[in-house]
Amino acid sequence: MAKDKPAYTCTECGGISAKWQGKCPQCGAWNTLIESVSEAAGPQRNRFASLAPASAVAVLADIEAADVARTPTGQGELDRVLGGGIVEGGVVLIGGDPGIGKSTLLLQALDGLQRAGVPTLYVTGEESGAQVALRSRRLGLDNSQVQVLAEIQLEKILSTIAAQQPAVAVIDSIQTVYSDQLTSAPGSVAQVRECAAHLTRAAKAGGTCIILVGHVTKEGALAGPRVLEHMVDTVLYFEGDTHSSFRLVRAIKNRFGAVNEIGVFAMTERGLKGVANPSAIFLSQHTEPVPGSCVLVTLEGTRPMLVEIQALVDSGGPSPRRLSVGLDRDRLAMLLAVLHRHAGVACMDQDVFVNAVGGVRISEPAADLAVMLAIASSLKGRPLPKGFIAFGEVGLAGEVRPAPRGQERLREAAKLGFSIAIVPKANAPKGSPRELEGLAIHPVERIDEALDVLRTLM
Repeated sequence: MAKDKPAYTCTECGGISAKWQGKCPQCGAWNTLIESVSEAAGPQRNRFASLAPASAVAVLADIEAADVARTPTGQGELDRVLGGGIVEGGVVLIGGDPGIGKSTLLLQALDGLQRAGVPTLYVTGEESGAQVALRSRRLGLDNSQVQVLAEIQLEKILSTIAAQQPAVAVIDSIQTVYSDQLTSAPGSVAQVRECAAHLTRAAKAGGTCIILVGHVTKEGALAGPRVLEHMVDTVLYFEGDTHSSFRLVRAIKNRFGAVNEIGVFAMTERGLKGVANPSAIFLSQHTEPVPGSCVLVTLEGTRPMLVEIQALVDSGGPSPRRLSVGLDRDRLAMLLAVLHRHAGVACMDQDVFVNAVGGVRISEPAADLAVMLAIASSLKGRPLPKGFIAFGEVGLAGEVRPAPRGQERLREAAKLGFSIAIVPKANAPKGSPRELEGLAIHPVERIDEALDVLRTLM
């Protein structure tokens, strides 16, 4: 009997190479090739033929388009991230660090769906049924009727889904599932890709919404080939420090809703609870205004949210440090250069530290103005006025550019009681809207103009 020849598979793109190389020849990623057993040719070659039936050619204008029906899970923050609820036949991939709360949230969601009369199935490959039952008791899910299957073989899972016909099925986790059609071990690139493909096609054919739990690598990305993310309809990431009680669930991809939408949860003794007012998490409670603190109105998906930006400018040595937490470090260096060139505020011999309170990560450029005003406040040692907010993008020429959906940001700030705002001129409201009463708005066009306005307020 001939010995199976080893093959080397890329964990990023799934490409196969006959020999090990430091760089993947398909995608160019380094140190991603791992050894696997090459699969035998023959009857397995067309194993997807019956799962992908062909359809007739149709004109786009003649195809009937209807809104996708959604079923709420009972977890308001999770429904927000999903775009309103689960979709029939949809496939959701959720990843996060170990112990961050993926299984807890999904078990709570399944219990809420089951109590609303929706048939559910929880497939566990990492725990026994007794361990899942023990967790449900800890979460206070008494007399839960969620069906549990402790199984890792793909064919048995598919047959159970076909027999039970649940509306929602959770696979915890996809890295533990294996197929008899392949000889590689569970968790390998081939097994993950094959099992996810079969489960995705089963969801589309039977109408069951399947939620896949995925492991993450040490870099924080989902383990397995990147084709796994392209295969599913929605990709969710759990974010947050395991030492903190707050968790963020962010939508990276969503075919049925907005991307970059976030849900905020608090970890309690009874599991994860949605946070109705997440702005309270990201704002420090100062009895009096302190230097270097500026409140930013940022957008996370469709939700305007208030985040406190803190800056500390201190005397440095010959090589001053530039450190940012929650913000782009390269952008911080650029903003310091703009602040020096166009506003005359020099930090060349100063250490500059910038932090976004609460562990949130801000990637939008609308945070530029708040960061620069916080740095100026810390450098001068004078606090910003009480009830002060700012947002806007700052260009290399010193201009303050408008931020998207500026009116919604201002309405959120006014609703929470803020009274002073420095915003781009293009975001200034026309007239005097009733919902912005009590909020004094100062529109500016350049960064030096913003600092001049700030001097009159401090």
